[in-house]
Amino acid sequence: MANEEKKDESMTYQTTITVVGFVGGILWSFIGYIAYFLNFSKVGPSMILLPWALGDWKHGHLGHWIGILVIGVLSIGVAFVYRLVFSKINSIWPGILFGAGLWMIVFGFLHPLFEEVESLVNMDLNTLITTLSLYVVFGLFIGYSISYEYHERSTNEVEAIQD
Repeated sequence: MANEEKKDESMTYQTTITVVGFVGGILWSFIGYIAYFLNFSKVGPSMILLPWALGDWKHGHLGHWIGILVIGVLSIGVAFVYRLVFSKINSIWPGILFGAGLWMIVFGFLHPLFEEVESLVNMDLNTLITTLSLYVVFGLFIGYSISYEYHERSTNEVEAIQD
């Protein structure tokens, strides 16, 4: 019976990570769309579609909304990566560093995929600061949510064993 409860609890934790990843991706890419719309950034959520989608539709509102959805789905994988690497650390710093690292991967290493986006050296200061801030807050959201949930479940398990 205890084994069955542990399996259900484990499944619930996996579901929580999935929801945190999806909601984090949707929320912060939507805020990124608002920043793009208000001209704080020259890069919007449709950036994710640039290497694969054909046509100019990807630069319009539809492209940004589909980009938000795609980022939400990809963020589920990002949340599981965070869970594997940093979930045991109950602090805000791993999430902040994780978000900054994601930003560096996307705008530094993966830049050749996004030909229409300016390189880091040529990007304007507003876009640099806005995108870096969004990635850092996204990493913080994912990181703290997952670490908090991990430590809550660990505490509950210890209390259940002691009772």
